Amino acid sequence: MNKDTLAIFGGKKTVKKLFTKYRSIGNEEMNAAKKVIESGNLSEYIGAWGKNFFGGPKVLEFEEVVAKYFNVKHAVTVNSWTSGLVAAVSSIGIEPGDEVIVTPWTMTATATAILHCNAIPVFADIDPDTYNLSASSIEKCISPYTRAIVVVDIFGQSADMNEIMLLANKYNLKVISDTAQAIGALYGSKYAGTLADVGGFSLNYHKHIHTGEGGVLVTNNDQIAERLQLIRNHGEAVVEDKGVMNIANMVGHNFRLGEIECAIGIEQLKKLPDIIFQRQHLAEMMTNGLKGLKGLTTPKIGVNRTHVYYIYAMQLDIELLKTTREKICKALNAEGVPVVSKYQNIHLLPIYQRKIAFGSKGFPWTSDICKREVSYEKGICPIAERLNDETFLGFNICLYSLNENDINSIIAAFHKVWKNINLLKS
Repeated sequence: MNKDTLAIFGGKKTVKKLFTKYRSIGNEEMNAAKKVIESGNLSEYIGAWGKNFFGGPKVLEFEEVVAKYFNVKHAVTVNSWTSGLVAAVSSIGIEPGDEVIVTPWTMTATATAILHCNAIPVFADIDPDTYNLSASSIEKCISPYTRAIVVVDIFGQSADMNEIMLLANKYNLKVISDTAQAIGALYGSKYAGTLADVGGFSLNYHKHIHTGEGGVLVTNNDQIAERLQLIRNHGEAVVEDKGVMNIANMVGHNFRLGEIECAIGIEQLKKLPDIIFQRQHLAEMMTNGLKGLKGLTTPKIGVNRTHVYYIYAMQLDIELLKTTREKICKALNAEGVPVVSKYQNIHLLPIYQRKIAFGSKGFPWTSDICKREVSYEKGICPIAERLNDETFLGFNICLYSLNENDINSIIAAFHKVWKNINLLKS
């Protein structure tokens, strides 16, 4: 058997090992968690007004170090980033029936957070190079009922926040940054997630740093910060004693992150710069190693931005290659490279196609609060749709603890497949 025979045709695999699952938890986190357990205080939250309304000492310490690290006035921890998104949308004054512009190229919680406020998601298209919402597409989607934009810093780099904030100011819109996948990425001299009215980060187990599950919101707005704290911890029971007059969206939630998770988060944040440096180094190796492969586009970094590589995103020129993405993906998988051929087009999920969310009768779309017909038909986001259907190829670099040898073997597998690309042609 020729050494260049593709594994999909019976040849030997290029990558002969299973990649180790990504792990950033070490002795520092174990010792921190142990101290909390030994203290017996796993949570000190109380859903009533008083000093414990804001949580225990580790919650407060973690929020303080996050605020300092990202150079913001306020950080508010939550038990998941989904909770964080619901809190963020609720905090900015969204009313039932308001329209909120969002990307289709994201995890579904970004849009369902809008529905949780009985508001209407409106999907704009993405930039083909960075996969983030494009300002031009956002502007086309603005209606008299638009009140906010949820911007996702997808795959590890910030959206073009200067353009988006100019647009928001022009139309008097609030902006939320969903920076779940881009913690530590820079936009100019500021961190992604900190340029909007409110933003934040996921602490889910496969993110750059994690606490198992969890999230943290960041804002420089005092009023938004107070509302986030209220929404997190049964605000409806507290507003009277606290003297809060604006009780909109103060419907009880328990979005509280515990002491153990916050103790772990404190230690994880210390590791973030090194984690990012290593991820960027390996991604740069991969990009340099894949240069020259015709019909393959490696990640592009937007102007004045850094990329922290949650996903290593590529695109295929299927017309030039004269084959399908699925055949290339299967060939790479057979060589031991776990690439994926799709991401998300959430506007095409059944919840939007059938317009059924709360109950079975189409609320909120069929109710009087919905002010106009909003389309979710295929074709409204052509760039995101074509990427998902035909040309996107992703490597979930976030899932593995990789070294230089691993990256070199991945590069070798790509070259082997491309050397035999004629055998994969339709």
